[in-house]
Amino acid sequence: MRKPTLLQALVPLFVLVVLLVLSVRLFGDGSSGGPNQIALLMAAGAAMLVALRNGLRYADMQLAVVKGVSLATTAIFILLAVGALIGAWILSGTVPALIYYGMKLLHPSWFYPAVCLICALVALSIGSSWTVAGTIGVALMGVAMGLGLDPAIAAGAVISGAYFGDKMSPLSDTTNLAPASAGSELFGHIRHMTWTTLPGFAAALLIFTGIGLSRAGQGDTGALEPLLAALDARFDIGVHLLLPLLVLLVMAVRKVPAFPTIAIGALLGGVFAVLFQREAVLALAGVNSDNTALQLLGGAWRSLFDGYSADSGDAMLDGLLNRGGMASMLPTIWLIICAMAFGACMERAGLLDRIVESILRAVRGPGSLVVATILTAIGVNVIASDQYIAIVLPGRLYRLEFDRQGLEPVNLSRAIEDGGTLTSALVPWNTCGAYMAATLGVATLDYLPYAFFNWITPIIAMAMAAVGYKLLRKPVAVRA
Repeated sequence: MRKPTLLQALVPLFVLVVLLVLSVRLFGDGSSGGPNQIALLMAAGAAMLVALRNGLRYADMQLAVVKGVSLATTAIFILLAVGALIGAWILSGTVPALIYYGMKLLHPSWFYPAVCLICALVALSIGSSWTVAGTIGVALMGVAMGLGLDPAIAAGAVISGAYFGDKMSPLSDTTNLAPASAGSELFGHIRHMTWTTLPGFAAALLIFTGIGLSRAGQGDTGALEPLLAALDARFDIGVHLLLPLLVLLVMAVRKVPAFPTIAIGALLGGVFAVLFQREAVLALAGVNSDNTALQLLGGAWRSLFDGYSADSGDAMLDGLLNRGGMASMLPTIWLIICAMAFGACMERAGLLDRIVESILRAVRGPGSLVVATILTAIGVNVIASDQYIAIVLPGRLYRLEFDRQGLEPVNLSRAIEDGGTLTSALVPWNTCGAYMAATLGVATLDYLPYAFFNWITPIIAMAMAAVGYKLLRKPVAVRA
């Protein structure tokens, strides 16, 4: 196999960018429902042609694609479980109860910073931004709609808080993966991240507070009472309906893997629906049977695969609750499969390594090395479409260079978290960006400007690196 040139490495990226721009221009908000997938597959084809040109066999590339897509299997099953959970929790009254109590407690003027803090604290305790977004985040988005607030800003607040807690939690998989890839120690890694993460989170909270105060009069609080009455009329609201959420949080704290945790939460929601929302379950059932037990089973079952759907005559209530089900996640899964195929082609063809090699030639010192690492992690999020690859790959590629320049491994682990973990939710075809958009019901490019923590923190990290602030160096005696 011949080594690819830099021009060859950039060709698939050029194809991808051009096609994505055309996709958005032609199809607008509908670009993620198929056009973007075509763009990713065409770009994967361009990478495959480069690989074949340089001597790789088609069979090699095919195996690489299969392996690359298989890396997203866990994410795909979690997405399906979250879709089932949303549908079941709406039918069971768990999400309506969270919305009901949330609208009573949260005021428009301080809603955004409160959402950010709530999501941060829960994510810090359980270590999962996905779980927070798929449970509390869904309910808070409903509260935002009920208050007449901007869903894009609300989604930005949910994501900012969820990713802060995820990034700083020792229970988080990415927080453990980053030091493992860089060769640093977990709690040393977390301590070192505070220098970039806390300022980024404080800035996000200040901005959300400013937005809330400036738009306090824009929340339609007058619409709350009819909506609360509609929720109360359609569901048997009570604090007991929050038990599935409590069970899910306990399982997450006890480090039960995400898929079984969310799947059990979904099944528990189905049980609660049958026990406490019989009328809603029977209305949703749509099965040909005179047996009430079978109808109840059919309604709960339908909520898992097809979500909740009802025509209450209240457009706001229907828009708030008609969603969920595994089927709602299929377009997102399609996007992830295509994105992972593209990333696999780029990596197997050696195009990613070639791009990084060119970046290292431009590195002139420790500060520029850290900046290059952050930018590489962001680039891998765009190219490989997976935050785990965006953490592991730069950790693997830059580890020796950090050691050669006498830098402690915590500098590398912090850089790949600042660039890899945080920006994954800002890329529409990344597994995280696709998940957040599908779960919260807001397009990635719509919430991106308001996910303040996720893009401010990498900027702070690069600025600190550029001036050499808080770059820990190894003692001279242990330098390579």
